[in-house]
Amino acid sequence: MEFKDRLKELRAENGRSQTDIARLLCLSKMAVSHWECGDSEPNIAQLKALAKYFDVSIDYLVGYID
Repeated sequence: MEFKDRLKELRAENGRSQTDIARLLCLSKMAVSHWECGDSEPNIAQLKALAKYFDVSIDYLVGYID
């Protein structure tokens, strides 16, 4: 599973919107939308924050492990 799919899945499982994630990371909703469409990817600091927020490893988040 790719990052874009994993992020969508984690958001849905946790009842969070793109706006919620954008606020968490001080980004625009459009930035999160671009991630989920596969048009761009987060930087390492953003990956760390997402992994911590969802309580998963970065490897899981980016699809290296299931």
